[in-house]
Amino acid sequence: FVQMLHRAKKRDILQLLRKAPEEMVPFFVEAAVAAQSAASLAALSDFLDFGKAPKSLLEKFLYAAAFSPRPSRELLSLVLDKLQGKRLAPEIWETGIVVIGSLVSKLCQQKLCGSQEVERGVETILQGLGGAKEESELVIYLVSLRNALLPETIPTLLRYAEEGPAAVAAAAVAALQRFPTQHISSKVKRAMRRIFHEKRKSYEKTCRLAAAEILLDNEPLPMDVINILLATKELETETATFLQLKVQNSLHADHHPARGVVKDVMRDPRINNYNYFSRAGASSAFSGPLTVTQDLLSTFGLELLFTEGGFLRKSLSDFSLLSRGHQLHVAQVTIEAQGMESMLGESTLEGEEEPELMAGMSATFFDVQLRPIVFFQGYTDLMAKVLLSSGEPTSVVRGNLLLMDHRQVIPLQSGLQVVVKLQGGLGLDISANMDVSIWEQELKTSISTRGSLAIDFQAELDAPSFQATVRSQTEMETSIHFDTVLQFSASPVLMCLQLREDQVPYR
Repeated sequence: FVQMLHRAKKRDILQLLRKAPEEMVPFFVEAAVAAQSAASLAALSDFLDFGKAPKSLLEKFLYAAAFSPRPSRELLSLVLDKLQGKRLAPEIWETGIVVIGSLVSKLCQQKLCGSQEVERGVETILQGLGGAKEESELVIYLVSLRNALLPETIPTLLRYAEEGPAAVAAAAVAALQRFPTQHISSKVKRAMRRIFHEKRKSYEKTCRLAAAEILLDNEPLPMDVINILLATKELETETATFLQLKVQNSLHADHHPARGVVKDVMRDPRINNYNYFSRAGASSAFSGPLTVTQDLLSTFGLELLFTEGGFLRKSLSDFSLLSRGHQLHVAQVTIEAQGMESMLGESTLEGEEEPELMAGMSATFFDVQLRPIVFFQGYTDLMAKVLLSSGEPTSVVRGNLLLMDHRQVIPLQSGLQVVVKLQGGLGLDISANMDVSIWEQELKTSISTRGSLAIDFQAELDAPSFQATVRSQTEMETSIHFDTVLQFSASPVLMCLQLREDQVPYR
């Protein structure tokens, strides 16, 4: 379909979009974004009315743009034009801002950072960040900066990380976590030390842990590893357990940048002893290989952080690929819940402000962070969701993405030439659900990821007297389900985790 759209005229594509059956329109929009011809983008510009079109269709368009492997400047310009000066639904505005960051990053990778469109995109994010008043708005702009991954925005991120309210500081530190080691300067590390050791003010525990991870994951100094381990004596049991496991995990992973330094530190019996490593909390951090070849390492990671009362504060599941010094987060899903203790009358620890009751989720696919989803915020919202819940999972992202679209002409020594075409598409459906039962005192979360990958390869040799074609088609389907059930009717809290993987058909 994409190959057909490459050759089509604007009026034909526009007619196709307008006359297509309703259930086919999203697919045609995704294909038109993937084609990225002048005609297809012009047709999309005329067809998509951001004031009237259904939200689901607009999200399809925006996410298709975000995941485009080699977006054009015209595509970024189209997204910016559609978002400018219009009253949009909050979900569409948030998705659009997040997508601008992704497009800016990919265009910069194509050495187009100095282009007018990219500069306009960066200006849109930074001006919005500077003028935002609401915490939720600030978080969206920081997520966009996280996707953009521009080294010149690091001072801005540091300012929000150190001075912002809890949710804003956490979003800024999370953005800094994505930068490669060469951009984690001594200035960044000093700021992360101030956050972790709370030199200027107190920070929420997930923010402190993220700051510690930046110090441990980027050419750590022995003194940083020692100070982080020494600090666990003063931390709550769950936070201390989580950090100690993170440090110990780096010893078991050959590819971890801190492995050598941690190994040296652990030789010191004053640090590596029962007194430090005997804290027995329920929190855990695990990372291990799924596939190991000479060129590629794929890993699965699972992190669970509990509160002292036994509630799940944060869970993170991560599937990553590492190849020749580069890392790709194929899928990373984080579910957070806070303030659950106060709902059951448990008091917060001394010196900590009582967090607002909230549960939400954020997801990253192919290094693009999606718009964060809030399941509920505040007790009133929770009760409304409990009473009016349909039981249907929340769709995080669903659609078809073109992963690669490559065409190359290779001249042979004989004077003939071979035309090579390679296309790859991914069908993706990710949904999440959180169900809180006040009556049964039970919390259930489930994340379902279903995907199908199709790769089409063709090599064609066309000579005056003969023609030869080699063609291969590969298809693969998979689905992974991650469920948690938490019962807090008794102490200690009971928890069940389940990771289910369906059979993978490969053709």
